[in-house]
Formats: sequence, structure tokens, C-alpha cells
Amino acid sequence: MNHEGKKKLMVVCSRDSLDGAYPSAVLAINAVRIGMDATIYYTFGGLNVIRKGFAGKLKFYPSGPLGAIPGMPHLATGLMKKKIEKAELPTLEDLLEMCQLEGVKLIGCHMAMAMFELNSEDFIEGVDIANAADFLKMAQQADVTLFT
Repeated sequence: MNHEGKKKLMVVCSRDSLDGAYPSAVLAINAVRIGMDATIYYTFGGLNVIRKGFAGKLKFYPSGPLGAIPGMPHLATGLMKKKIEKAELPTLEDLLEMCQLEGVKLIGCHMAMAMFELNSEDFIEGVDIANAADFLKMAQQADVTLFT
């Protein structure tokens, strides 16, 4: 348990796909809602989740041989977005905003930013930047650390 007496969740998001971004945000916001502190650390492809204007463009890539069929990611993305809407889930953009409003910390990986030639202005408002060592220090204090 961290020094504030609250349990802490750390989630690493490394994929810029709907099935990479939604679980991270859903787990983090629900952690906050049950009284935990929550942080999502975005690295490699996951950085696109928090880039300005990118969350609405993320796709769903089916796994296995199905994903190799030309046009399948486009079709699968459309189907997934319909399922999200039918389930009355918020869009990813809205979910990220809800996360921030409810206290989830969003952090971009400094090394991945440098590798992809990004800077803090490329991200949605409120995103912090941390390097791998900083993340590991935070993860050491976490009660639960997940990789999505």
C-alpha cells in the first residue's frame, strides 16, 4: 500500500488498438471508483492512444489468420465500434477524458517519445511524461501492475 493509505494500480498500455486502449482505461477508471490511485503508462504504440486526434482513429485487429485477410481490420473495427455503441460504452475519447476527470494519471514514455520524435505538445492535455526508471519506481509502490 502506498504512503497515502490507498492501494495503487499501474497499467502499461503498449498497443494502439481498441483492444489495447479500452482495457487500460476501463481498469484504471474502475480502480479510482473503488478508491484506488490509478496510473496508465503509455509506451511504444500505446503513445498513439494519448496523441491529439488519434483515439478516434484506433482500429481493432483480429488475431490469427483472420487478421491477415485484406480489409479485415477495417471490417472488424466497424463491428467492434457497433458493439461498443450497443453496449452504451463511451467512445475512447470520452473514456480518456472521464479517466482524467476522475483522477487517473496518464503518462507517456519518454524513451518511446524520443524514438518516435514526439514531444509533449503532441499529446492530449494533462498527460505527464516519465522515463522507464521513473515508471519502475512507481510500479514498485503499486499494489497491482498490469500490462495490456
